[in-house]
Amino acid sequence: MGIQFEHSLVLLLLLLLPAYLWWLWRTLHRLQGTRKRVVVSLRATVLLLLVLALAGAQLFRSPNLKSVVFVVDRSDSVKEEAKEAQWIRDAVKARTSGQDEAGVVSMALQASIEKPLDARDMDGFQFAAKSNPQFSNVASGLQLAYGLLGQGNAGRIILMSDGEENVGDMLRQGKLLRDRGIQVDIVPLAGKERKDAAVEAVRVPDKLFQAEAYTIEVVIRSTHSGPAQLRIFEDNREMTAQSLELTKGENRFAVQSLAKEPGFHRYRAEVYMEGDELSANNTHYAFSKVQGPPKVLIVEGKAGTSQNVEGALQAALIPYETIQPELLSNDFMSYTSFESIILNNVAATQISQTKMEMIERGVRDYGVGLVMLGGDNSYGLGGYFKTPIERALPVYMDLRGKREIPSLGIVLVIDKSGSMSGEKMKLAQEAASRTVDLLRDKDTLGVLGFDSSPTWYVEPQKLTQKPDVIQKINAIPADGGTEIYTAVEEAFAKLSKVDAQRKHIILLTDGQSATTQSYETLTADMQKMNMTMSTVAIGTDADQALLSRLAELAKGRYYAAVDQTTIPAIFSREAVLISRTYVVNQPFVPALTGGSDWAGFLGGGLPQLQGYIAATPKEAAEVVLSSPEPDPVLARWQYGSGRSVAWTSDMTGAWSANWVTWPSFAQMLAGMVKWTFPQFQSSPLELNGHLSGDELTLQAKAGDAEPDNVSVQAELRATVTDEAMGTHEVTFTSTAPGEYSAQLSVDKSGVYVAKTELLAPGSEQEGTERRVIGSQTTGFVIPYSPEYRITDGSGLSRLQQLAELTGGRMLSLEHPEAAFAFASAAQKRYTPISEYLLMAALALLLMDIAARRIALPSGLRGRALSRRAAPEGPPSGETPLARLRERKQLAEHKLQRERRSAGGAPPAAAQPAASEPAAPAPPAAGAAPPDSMSRLLEAKRRGRK
Repeated sequence: MGIQFEHSLVLLLLLLLPAYLWWLWRTLHRLQGTRKRVVVSLRATVLLLLVLALAGAQLFRSPNLKSVVFVVDRSDSVKEEAKEAQWIRDAVKARTSGQDEAGVVSMALQASIEKPLDARDMDGFQFAAKSNPQFSNVASGLQLAYGLLGQGNAGRIILMSDGEENVGDMLRQGKLLRDRGIQVDIVPLAGKERKDAAVEAVRVPDKLFQAEAYTIEVVIRSTHSGPAQLRIFEDNREMTAQSLELTKGENRFAVQSLAKEPGFHRYRAEVYMEGDELSANNTHYAFSKVQGPPKVLIVEGKAGTSQNVEGALQAALIPYETIQPELLSNDFMSYTSFESIILNNVAATQISQTKMEMIERGVRDYGVGLVMLGGDNSYGLGGYFKTPIERALPVYMDLRGKREIPSLGIVLVIDKSGSMSGEKMKLAQEAASRTVDLLRDKDTLGVLGFDSSPTWYVEPQKLTQKPDVIQKINAIPADGGTEIYTAVEEAFAKLSKVDAQRKHIILLTDGQSATTQSYETLTADMQKMNMTMSTVAIGTDADQALLSRLAELAKGRYYAAVDQTTIPAIFSREAVLISRTYVVNQPFVPALTGGSDWAGFLGGGLPQLQGYIAATPKEAAEVVLSSPEPDPVLARWQYGSGRSVAWTSDMTGAWSANWVTWPSFAQMLAGMVKWTFPQFQSSPLELNGHLSGDELTLQAKAGDAEPDNVSVQAELRATVTDEAMGTHEVTFTSTAPGEYSAQLSVDKSGVYVAKTELLAPGSEQEGTERRVIGSQTTGFVIPYSPEYRITDGSGLSRLQQLAELTGGRMLSLEHPEAAFAFASAAQKRYTPISEYLLMAALALLLMDIAARRIALPSGLRGRALSRRAAPEGPPSGETPLARLRERKQLAEHKLQRERRSAGGAPPAAAQPAASEPAAPAPPAAGAAPPDSMSRLLEAKRRGRK
């Protein structure tokens, strides 16, 4: 046992301690005798403890113990937890001394402590820490193991791994361990032997021109020889599927193709081999951008209704593609291939929520244009209230205080049987909540949930407290069976008592009724009371025939919600349709209220329109044409990086017969679409990515388009979107003129699309903001994790190098007893005691304060003072008043003695008797007799001299 100090120079402060104690003894006038010695001793001890604490005092001992930290690789390439845990348990059990210590660290992408370093047994030990097994970071495990051993500990590290690291550098970490005297023993773990074929690379030119021939090169590595199939996709469309013969090792294949469609394209290569044991490495990606003229996507709600739109685009030489909404791509990359998207009278019930989010994301982040053309299935009538499409458009779908809408009474009858649990119930609750938001305070809403029997969750009531109603809706559970008739009957009975101009029931279910009833009488009673009912069938298990017949009998609409995400749009559409107010059927000539740049085709007189869908312009939108109401007929605005236009009338001729025959119609429509095209100049920008673990380093280099005067101050930012619509906002750091770098965490492979924008700095003096001086959409590929690559087996040689570098041993799985079979060395174990020294110093400081501030009991102190100052006087009293009287007498006695010594003894007759206290001498002639307090103060002053 010994003591040492981390900061020995601090001990020099002890040289000042004697001087401080001498000064302290001289200045403590108020304390005398033993009390003074106690205070000085306490103060000296406090200072000594503080100096020792500042010096970092720590006790040490030198036991001859063995300390071993096991570092276990738990990445996917070698993950065999049961075998590794058993080896560690056997190794600890075989140690010769029960005092030897063992700790466990597991590592994959990150390292974690599974067991701290101690002497406990490890029977029943299992791995519990969580980490990303798609990467192997051996260096992090070695670093954490050294932290467990602690400074000055001469223990060992035993590494169990295959050495196939793909993050960090274990040899560099090994050099640091060698310099600290730590030896690393190796237990090599053989990689899993498997039959595997992996696509290592897909190579396609980054840039192509339309109609250019190019070659797709695919590199495949296999551990076995045999037949396989290679499939190559372009934007999820299969380009080729061919059989091939793989040989062990590297295989290269080339496919010729022709760049047809302009825009951004993603390529995917997949290999299939019989008996392949690992599928994570069977797919690889590439991307390319085909240069060509701008292209427009037309989405038409009904087939054949876009001839007028197509004719206008043809006249303007704008390429286009027309599809049905059901054919919209599930791949976000495909939307960035178009300069603009036109929704021609498409209902929101025809587009899934995910696809609407893709379109909105394309407009906001990637500058894709959006045009909505009206009709009886568009805007509010189409169910776009509170959808991503509404966010991107310049108009609100609801009417905000603009006209009187008939009072509505709506009851939502929602199936809450067990089959509705999970996502179905969440969507039903969202649909009901969206209906609440769409209705007004004076409207009436009821929510009836049913399983085997109906239950009112919201009794029909005015919507004066919308948050409370929404809270009740979100509390609807899902359990039980399905009984439709009683629920509809209960809803009809309640709604018939509601005072509203329009009454409507919406029935939603995903099952079939447990009983069959006659609905004809019930629906006939509904019609007598001007009540309607629409039905929504979720999935294929619902009784679609019954629900369709119910909607027909009740004069409502039937919806087959194959895509569950359309349920909220269906409810919104129904709430709008029942009001019958959004359609404005009256002839008028639109008034030009804005859009000076469109005056060329709108300023020479406008044709008459017969109707439109009413909507509300957003605050930041520009209304170009308006109706007499006034309602927006043509509105536009900037939304994020893109632009959008809303035309609330139709383009089929139903309301716009005079417009589609107008000579300027083609110019007007083409002008609207062109206005939505990306406006920023394209800047030549090279974007490359380098993956290290789950950290992606993006390096960008701007071309000559970057102005010289902002080359240093310009800012580069990017919006990165993965295939699952995950978005990352990235701000680059300038590393050199025109060069930028950024870090991004990624957790999945695939093609990432990046919209980069180069911004010039604003001027505070001129009050200008940053402006976009260049923009470009590009992409990069994140391959599958290197953990799944087919390696050349060099990991074992790297492990041997690590053992030789640190002086470690090569162990084996067959001999766990060898883990602790090494010579132990005396090693110091340190225990810091600074904290305890500070606690002791604090306790002694409190004792010091007490010794200086707390006096003796009053009686003892008074008697001691009397015996020292006036032993001839009477005993002092025990009260403060008695002590004050005693002091007064002592002071008067001392004053008389001073006067006698100065002017002679008084007459004998004037002297007091021996048994009486001496009387004070008379004051001198002409002097005022001194009062008692003055004499006391004077006596006290003289006593201090």
